Amino acid sequence: MIERCLGAYRCRRIQRALRHLKVTVLCLVLTVVVLRGTIGAGKFGTPEQDLDEIRQHFQTSRKRAEPHRVLEEIQTGVGGGGGGGDSSSSGDGGGGSNNYETFDINKIFVDEGEEEKPDPNKPYTLGPKISDWDEQRSDWLAKNPTFPNFIGPNKPRVLLVTGSAPKPCENPVGDHYLLKSIKNKIDYCRLHGIEIFYNMALLDAEMAGFWAKLPLIRKLLLSHPEIEFLWWMDSDAMFTDMAFELPWERYKDYNLVMHGWNEMVYDEKNWIGLNTGSFLLRNNQWALDLLDTWAPMGPKGKIREEAGKVLTRELKGRPVFEADDQSAMVYLLATQRDTWGNKVYLESGYYLHGYWGILVDRYEEMIENYHPGLGDHRWPLVTHFVGCKPCGKFGDYPVERCLKQMDRAFNFGDNQILQIYGFTHKSLASRKVKRVRNETSNPLEMKDELGLLHPAFKAVKVQQTNQV
Repeated sequence: MIERCLGAYRCRRIQRALRHLKVTVLCLVLTVVVLRGTIGAGKFGTPEQDLDEIRQHFQTSRKRAEPHRVLEEIQTGVGGGGGGGDSSSSGDGGGGSNNYETFDINKIFVDEGEEEKPDPNKPYTLGPKISDWDEQRSDWLAKNPTFPNFIGPNKPRVLLVTGSAPKPCENPVGDHYLLKSIKNKIDYCRLHGIEIFYNMALLDAEMAGFWAKLPLIRKLLLSHPEIEFLWWMDSDAMFTDMAFELPWERYKDYNLVMHGWNEMVYDEKNWIGLNTGSFLLRNNQWALDLLDTWAPMGPKGKIREEAGKVLTRELKGRPVFEADDQSAMVYLLATQRDTWGNKVYLESGYYLHGYWGILVDRYEEMIENYHPGLGDHRWPLVTHFVGCKPCGKFGDYPVERCLKQMDRAFNFGDNQILQIYGFTHKSLASRKVKRVRNETSNPLEMKDELGLLHPAFKAVKVQQTNQV
C-alpha cells in the first residue's frame, strides 16, 4: 500500500532511514549505560539526575587539574627567564618562590639580639672551678650501678663527639659531605658499641673556630659521668678501617691519647708533632684541669692574636696566624712536660689521625695486599682531610681533588659495611653498588667476610639468672 502510494524508490529510502534511526538510538542507549558505569552518573536515578552528575563530574575534573596547571605556570615563570612579572616576590606568611635552588636561606636565619660581650678585665674561664670531680663522679657511679663506666673487661664506655656549624655550609655541596661524614661515624660507632653525640650549637661565642670544641667537651664530661673516655673527631675525618678496635688496655694509665710523636713534640717543639682532630680524653679531674689550662689562649680577638704570635715564635715551622688548639697543645706539653706529659700517650702505632694526602691514592694497593683490622699505614683507621675545609668557601687544596678523594675515602669505608649485606660500590669513585653475594633461603647461615655483623668486641656479657 505504502509502496503503491509513495513509489518503490522512496519507500526504500524511508526504510533505510528508520534502520539508521534504530542504530542511532541503540548507540545512545549504550553510551548512557557506559557513562553510568564509568562516571557513576545519577546512580541509576532520573535522566535529570544523570545530567547533573555528568556536569558535576566534569567540573570536578577541571578543579583537580587547576593546581597542576597553576604549578606548571609558576615553574615556567621562575625557570623560563621570560617576562611576566616578579615570580620570586617574597612576602610574609609563606609567600615567594617554590624553588629551593633560588631561595636565599639566610632569610630564615635570625640571630636575636647582640652577643654578650665579656668583661675584658676578667680572665677567660670555661666555667666555675671544680676541684673534686673525681669524688663527685665516683659517688655518682656508686649510686647508679646501671650506668657503669666500663661495659666489659677493658672496654670503657666511650662517647664519640663531632659536629658542625649551626648554619648551612658556605658552598652548595658541603652539607652533603657532612652527611657522608656523620653516616661514616655512625657506622663505626654502631659496630664498636660507642655512643655518639653530634653538636650544632656554638656554646661559647668567645671560643669560635678551632676552639669551639673545648666548652662542649667540658660540658659533656660533667653531664655524663658514666662516660670513661670522650673521643673527639673533626667533621672532616672519616673512619676507613671499620674492623679496627682501639687497644684500650694500652691506655689504662693515661688520660689523653693523641696521634703524634714524642720527639717531634718534646724535643723539636714542632707544631705538627701531634694532631687534635681525633683524640681520646678520660673523664676525670686531670682532664678538667687540662682544659682549664688549655683554654685561655682561645678567646677570639686580641688574646687569640697575641697568643698566635707567641706560638709562631716558640714552635718549629708554624706559620703566622692566630692561636689554634693544636699549636697550643704542643706548646703546653713542650713547656710543661712535668705537669702533663706522664699522662699523655702520643700514639704512632696506628692512625688515630691519618693525613689524606699520603693515603687515599694507595687504597687500591691496600685492598690488593692487606685487609681491614690493621689500623696503620697498611689500612688506616682514620683518614683526615686536613686543609680541604669542605664546608667553607675556600680550602687549601683544589676543590675537585678534595671532593674526589673524600668520595673515595667514604666508599673505602662504606664497602666494609656493605659487604656485610652482600654489596659493594662498583668502584671507589662510584656511588652505585653491585651485588657480591647471592641471596639464600638460610640467611642466618651466611657469614660476612670481615665478621663485622656480630663482632666479638661488641658482645655483651649477660649474667645468667635462674628461670622458673
